Amino acid sequence: MTQDRPVGELLREWRHRRGLSQLDLAIQAEVSARHVSFVETGRTIPSGPMVLRLAEHLGVPLRERNRLLVAAGHAPVVRERPLEDPHLASARNVLERILRGHEPYPALVVDRRWNLLFANAAIDVFLEDVEESLLRPPVNMMRLGLHPGGFAPRLRNLEQVRAYLLPRLARQVAQTGDPQLSALYEELLSYGPEDDPPPPDPADIALPIRIGHRGAELCFFNTVTTFGAAFDVTLDEIAVEAYFPADDDTARFFRTATRNGRR
Repeated sequence: MTQDRPVGELLREWRHRRGLSQLDLAIQAEVSARHVSFVETGRTIPSGPMVLRLAEHLGVPLRERNRLLVAAGHAPVVRERPLEDPHLASARNVLERILRGHEPYPALVVDRRWNLLFANAAIDVFLEDVEESLLRPPVNMMRLGLHPGGFAPRLRNLEQVRAYLLPRLARQVAQTGDPQLSALYEELLSYGPEDDPPPPDPADIALPIRIGHRGAELCFFNTVTTFGAAFDVTLDEIAVEAYFPADDDTARFFRTATRNGRR
């Protein structure tokens, strides 16, 4: 982690991203607007606790809180360890148990940029006939879903899926300011069509995902699980996506495939 920009500049950027005035932030954080102004202009270097206080009220992700601390001359307070680290073995075991427990239906774990970390065996439903280049690590699930060489051609409701995923990714870009996510969003937009996808029906509580697989049309809805009490950057940024059968035919397909030892 390097100190690339002053802490005041970074905080001001986060405040703008959240659509807050200096007074709004000051009221929420219970400090004076004058102090917020001095911090943003560099006239005052905030203490570590003040950095974290402002970051909390700005909803800054854990990774970026560390960056703010370093920019202010303080040590990071949130650990960041790879998922393979022995200290995260218990977390890995929990994730693997969740994936196994969800079989015979697909479930997978992704990082903050939608790169696949690991999955259960049922993920084969999404990998059928996918271009080999898209399966080279890191496998990005957003790209895999919308790329013409991914499983997009097998999606029976591709327009509906795009209408759900693209705004979701755009919100994530706005919330995090991650340039790689921004580049991914622009890439996915380029896959067309040029017209903006229609907005999802607000009455829908879940997005149906209809995909062709081995002569059948499977229909899923999915849930996303995150660790709300994570105290490690890696754990804070991962998500579990679990897919459930949305109709009886899909459930029957998986029960039959399980009995026959295949999907």
